Amino acid sequence: MKKKKNSAFSSVKTLAKALSYAKNHRAAVIFAFVFACISTASTLYIPILIGEAIDCIVEAGKVDFEQIFEYFITIGLFTAFAAIGQWLMTVFINSAAYGIVKNIRTQAMHKIQHLPLSYIDTHPHGDIISRVTADVEQLSEGLVIGSIQFFSGAVTIVGTIVFMLTLDIVSTIVVVVLTPVSLLVANFIARKTYSMFSETTRIRGEQTAIIDEAIGEQKTIQAIGGGENFHSRFEALNEDLKKASQVATFASSLVNPATRFVNSLVYAAVALSGGLVAAGGGMSVGILSSFLVYANQYTKPFNEISGVIAELQNATACASRVFEFLEEKEEASDAALPEMPEANGNIRFSDVSFSYEPERPLIENFNLDVREGEHIAIVGPTGAGKSTLINLLIRFYDVTGGTLSVDGNNVEEVTRRSLRQNYGMVLQDTWLRAGTVRDNIALGKPDATDEEIVAAAKKARADDFIRKLSGGYSTIIGAGGASISQGQMQLICIARVILQNPKILILDEATSSIDTRTEIKISEAMDEMMAGKTSFIVAHRLSTVQNADKILVMNDGAIVESGKHEELLAKGVFYSKIYMSQFAV
Repeated sequence: MKKKKNSAFSSVKTLAKALSYAKNHRAAVIFAFVFACISTASTLYIPILIGEAIDCIVEAGKVDFEQIFEYFITIGLFTAFAAIGQWLMTVFINSAAYGIVKNIRTQAMHKIQHLPLSYIDTHPHGDIISRVTADVEQLSEGLVIGSIQFFSGAVTIVGTIVFMLTLDIVSTIVVVVLTPVSLLVANFIARKTYSMFSETTRIRGEQTAIIDEAIGEQKTIQAIGGGENFHSRFEALNEDLKKASQVATFASSLVNPATRFVNSLVYAAVALSGGLVAAGGGMSVGILSSFLVYANQYTKPFNEISGVIAELQNATACASRVFEFLEEKEEASDAALPEMPEANGNIRFSDVSFSYEPERPLIENFNLDVREGEHIAIVGPTGAGKSTLINLLIRFYDVTGGTLSVDGNNVEEVTRRSLRQNYGMVLQDTWLRAGTVRDNIALGKPDATDEEIVAAAKKARADDFIRKLSGGYSTIIGAGGASISQGQMQLICIARVILQNPKILILDEATSSIDTRTEIKISEAMDEMMAGKTSFIVAHRLSTVQNADKILVMNDGAIVESGKHEELLAKGVFYSKIYMSQFAV
């Protein structure tokens, strides 16, 4: 019982949150209410006119056709007013509802930009996309449908009660007392179906996540023959979604016939009581017909709301997922912190500790001093903590112990933006946005001239292949660089960093997708780019780090060896074993 109450409370709370976004659309809401009143008042006045027209028919041969014609003209005018009012109400409701959805989507995009990387790393990207797109779309449909029913329904209920009271108080009491029975029926079924729709939206999020994974990793999946596995996983989720949707829709669709049955009983009771009153001379036949129309119109909003209960429940369930995402904790604001000046490149790790999960320590009591202009190579087996070290340096993650400083500035005491402006990065997972090659190279320096862009591309050894593209530097490439090879993507990213010309470089497997021949060609450009800059080079291939000023050999989150290439080889320990495993014949 407590679970049911919590479910109903959660549904109301979620709806209230959605409506709170309407504060910037008060004018549209007010106009929608005004036109709802005009439309409903015009509609409700028509039964009075029809009843009076009926009373003009006394008996055979005694019909006031002239008066009836006037009533018909008046009925036509009020019908037009009702139609225009209904149309304008819908226009303003749509304006408010889609304005609310626009605000929610904007906030969701802002949330994505300000969530800590730990959230993005631990949640399926497809599920996040589903919340921001499909769930918000379902919410918008529910808001439009619900708002129309609310405005027209609320005014209709109040208006019909007023008109019925003017006609017959006893019959009005019968209608008002019996109608809540249909509300109790609708509420009982709605409580049952909310959890069903919540399960449907959850499965839909999982389904979107697996689709996103299948598309993003299509080449790998096909290469390893994993298509059948993905297909079977999708089929299972699809079957679960079908069953959950059928159960939820069937259960919610019971509301409409159930409430219609109850309201039909109300109508029959009103007709019986009103007929007895009319037979006793308490009202005319015309007034009775008007009253029966009002009784039908009074129950109509309840029928209409119950008819769209499935959409409303689905929208509320989707909204709860959206708001759950919007309420995720963001990165702590650093707006009050000072900007970091342009860095020289002196970096210090002092007793740094870090773990992704508290119960599983990764880096403990890590110490490292890097002087300006030094080239630091970081090597080690997979999972040793190499990329984690880079994540801490850029503040994608914050240290859990100790301090990390750049030029004596604790990185947690300056703004992230000003810190990251001092870095240039080429990561193993390259990223290009949809746009021209020129735009992608100039991403870190939007005001760069064409001459600067071309010069950077030449240094990165990317100019040759760019000029062979159909449009040269103006060639449009798809999101993620879909139309070019992985190696070409990395060359463009290297050109981007060369153009940006930062003081600190981070090269995390920067040449992992470049063939050996191209890697040899670009090594000179890389050396030129790193000249005078503090550089961190993460690599598995030791051929790329032999000229580093210092090589850090990491294992299990700790530095197990450090020194130059020749020194580490001479020791014959961990680094030497890695080197020999790659180059021994």
